[in-house]
Amino acid sequence: MAFKRLDPEDFVVSSDSVTSTVWSNNTPSLNTYFTSSTQKDGTSGPYYLNVYQTASNSDSAAIQFQIAYANKNGGGGVNFDGSVPFVSPTTTIYGQYRTLVLEDENSSFIWGDSNTGSADNDFYVISIERARYKQSLLPGSINLILSSSNTVATNTYIQLTDDSGMVTLPTYYGTQRAYQLISGSDGKSYQSIAGGDGNGWTPDSGSYGLVLPDISTILLNSAALDNNTATGGGVNIGTDSTADNFGDNPTRLLNHISGSATLVDNVFELNSQETLTSDFVFIRSRNNEFNYTENPSFISGSTGEVIFPYFINNPQTFPTTVGMYNDSNDLLAVAKLSKPIQKDFTKEALIRVKLDF
Repeated sequence: MAFKRLDPEDFVVSSDSVTSTVWSNNTPSLNTYFTSSTQKDGTSGPYYLNVYQTASNSDSAAIQFQIAYANKNGGGGVNFDGSVPFVSPTTTIYGQYRTLVLEDENSSFIWGDSNTGSADNDFYVISIERARYKQSLLPGSINLILSSSNTVATNTYIQLTDDSGMVTLPTYYGTQRAYQLISGSDGKSYQSIAGGDGNGWTPDSGSYGLVLPDISTILLNSAALDNNTATGGGVNIGTDSTADNFGDNPTRLLNHISGSATLVDNVFELNSQETLTSDFVFIRSRNNEFNYTENPSFISGSTGEVIFPYFINNPQTFPTTVGMYNDSNDLLAVAKLSKPIQKDFTKEALIRVKLDF
């Protein structure tokens, strides 16, 4: 065994971005949607739905995403206390996402430059199941198609994406990135794709929502969905924001998502992104280094002498392992070579060790 202190130039840090599909079975698009009748018909069903890729009682069933409805004034939900109006589960959901995203309990969500959508400032939430990805969603990969209640053949659905392909920098809420949800595909609006200057927003209600890739969340502006006349199709969710009332709004949105499967092949496309940071350590063995060993076949255990005189001036070793130690001589990592390498005074070796975090 021999030791060598590494120099700063022996270390190189590298970051690689790895993308993959989000949905189960590595499918690029989710086109079938199922819910659990137990959960849907329970107390949480009118406000929150788990969505599966197959029947929930199937052995392969796995939650793909959740849908929730949030309303600043409690509409679409039954009040917790009849004597306290405007405080329902939808208010609680609104407060949770306001704290998570805006980090200010007095703020309202803004869709686009300044539009707050409606007096209720309500929105739908699509939260991607944590088990479906490793780090974050991949901006530009979001393509969500919603079917329309309009029966006109040329106006049967709308496709939504984020605007990551149209902006230099995203909006930041704290350290969280946010992109506007717009009418378009693959990170650009239809008007931009066609050479126009449109931003993919609705004429009256701002953008269609926000995409927050770092917390795998998509917020959909209900006012934009209910009053859409933008190029590329129309949709009318029919959000029920009636006070002290079971609006069952998550089911309304899910019906417009699942209904798109009869119109197009790829309903909900989404990829994830992961940044892998690696430390590369270059171990340099010069011609005059690591040519001797304390192996019993080389050195006499009783006298400490080289057993074969031939090895005194012309030794040969075959390194197989590199150990990484700290200054306290604690072994931190071990790198195994794919095969032994021959080392003598006429050869030098360069071993690259990759440490992933």
